Amino acid sequence: MFSVRQDENNPLLHPYKRNNWEEVSACNGCPVKYDGHLYFLYRAIANPDMVKSPRLFSSSVGVARQEDSCSFSKRKQFIYPEKEWEYYGCEDPRVTKIGNKFYTFYTALSDENLGPHSIKVAVAISKDLENVDEKHLVTPFNAKAMSLFPDKINGKYTVILTANTDQPPASIAIAQFDKIEDLWNQEKWNKWYKDLDKHSINLNRNESDLTEVGAPPLKTKDGWLLIYSHIQNYFSDRERIFGIEAILLDLKDPKKIIGRTDYPIMVPTQLYTKYGFVSDVSFPTGAIIEGKNLDIYYGAADTTTCRATLNLDLLLRELKKNTRGKIFVRNKKNPVLKPIKKNKWEDKNVFNPAAIDLDGIVRILYRAQSHNGTSVIGYAESKDALNIDYRDPKPCYVPRAEFEQKKSDNPNGFSGCEDPRLTMIGSKIFMCYTAYDGVNSPNIAISSISKKDLSSRKFNWSDPVVISPKGHDDKDACLFPKKFKKGYFVVHRIASHITGDYVNDLNFTTNEIDTSMEILEPRKGMWDSKKVGLAGPPHLTEYGWLMFYHGVGDDHHYRLGVALLDKNDPTKVLGRSALPIFEPKELYERQGDVPDVVFPCGSVIRDEKVYIYYGGADRVVGTAVADLKDILDGVL
Repeated sequence: MFSVRQDENNPLLHPYKRNNWEEVSACNGCPVKYDGHLYFLYRAIANPDMVKSPRLFSSSVGVARQEDSCSFSKRKQFIYPEKEWEYYGCEDPRVTKIGNKFYTFYTALSDENLGPHSIKVAVAISKDLENVDEKHLVTPFNAKAMSLFPDKINGKYTVILTANTDQPPASIAIAQFDKIEDLWNQEKWNKWYKDLDKHSINLNRNESDLTEVGAPPLKTKDGWLLIYSHIQNYFSDRERIFGIEAILLDLKDPKKIIGRTDYPIMVPTQLYTKYGFVSDVSFPTGAIIEGKNLDIYYGAADTTTCRATLNLDLLLRELKKNTRGKIFVRNKKNPVLKPIKKNKWEDKNVFNPAAIDLDGIVRILYRAQSHNGTSVIGYAESKDALNIDYRDPKPCYVPRAEFEQKKSDNPNGFSGCEDPRLTMIGSKIFMCYTAYDGVNSPNIAISSISKKDLSSRKFNWSDPVVISPKGHDDKDACLFPKKFKKGYFVVHRIASHITGDYVNDLNFTTNEIDTSMEILEPRKGMWDSKKVGLAGPPHLTEYGWLMFYHGVGDDHHYRLGVALLDKNDPTKVLGRSALPIFEPKELYERQGDVPDVVFPCGSVIRDEKVYIYYGGADRVVGTAVADLKDILDGVL
């Protein structure tokens, strides 16, 4: 588990209007260290030449030296169209230093009418990043995004490239040569191209997708790390989604995949990625290891160059099969709660449990559903926070108000009290739950009970009150367990987003929620692309509020993620897991009333361990445990 943090100075590199060769764009930067400085080679886009090519925004390669976090010097045009095979543009440089020379591979355009015949790879060679000493056309066929490995592999110079990008099917492939000069030997490339399939690495998930080499490969202790672009729906009429992903290749056999991310780790969500020369684009072109971190450089909206940072070790852990996704460990006795046929109120499903730790006992309040579709709240206890020691034969909470009573015109429909979340404030415990009458939109209702009564199993609940804004489908809510300067904070889900609102007091005599401040949104193309919702009440840590949430992807699976919110302003997100930290794998999570669902409504922390309580496939209840440190490390 890890989070991806955007640099606070983004965008790092902007178009520079005083230079006509980069007045439109300074994007797709690739960094390289030289002479104690960090240099960027980047794609610079100029306005069209009204004589030469009035319809084409011509590109060249610029170079700039970074002086501090947000300023650059020695900004100059480095590679520009000179040869016939690059006359209409030089794009997207990837630079690697071997020996005392810099090898910069770039896309060379030879015709104003772009197509497979006119888009190929070229290389420029320099000793000092000041002057280009040599230029060569590399591929005699359509290709882009070539990068040179920084070390020989088995005694051979090795490159990775994307072939046939403009005449699909495109392929990411590996090529190896005995001599550096062979890299621009057309005869050798033609021979290699005849057996392209033997050299290819297939990373596409669908025929309509395009994968393209991103940053030059980085050598790690576990393998060659390649940050690459995965563009969903590239060869279709559907909306294109530019995602950034990672793959780990074997150190001795780079065609062998050790591991890869199952989802994008980043998509265009920031404003500077949403709007620009080509909107909604995040395109990786460079990466550098800085201490424990991996810095990824990417083009934003084909206009600027930006940086994102993540923990390298945590990424490598997710890429390796023996360590990936092993944050939470499931209880071997799962499921710990199943429907009981003799109890008509819970004879169909028991799921989506809340939890609160009182007097050394975890009190679990779970949603129980009968065969007539009515939901009530059941009660159970666990002393060790994992296994059930007591289960009440009767529900602890049933529908009482009109807004949660089944309507007579829909006798077999769903209704009742669903998906509770528990928060203790002072000597009271507040339960937020979804109230549904089977006809009108579901709403958040809230009721309270004294700590003493719940501890002694005396279920004396206050009358419930609906607190949702009128006219909205509203679910997945809880109170934060403290009062902020602006009041008490309620987090809930409006439509597909996690939102929050402040309320003045806890009496809730009237509907007090009439605004909605967004906290988390779905991330298009990622594992939580369709919907996000609160999993359970957040926990206050020294770093901020730790909030688990569920995310629903295009495959309709429910997975678990985590976010870190500011201590004093819970609408401010400090970190968010790039990948899910818990997802349906076991049979009881994949088969049920709603398949492929893990849905926690509560968690507790004991002795630096986090215990979650979740519904599996809307049928049963499971428990799992993780180290608090692992979760915090991944979200910081």
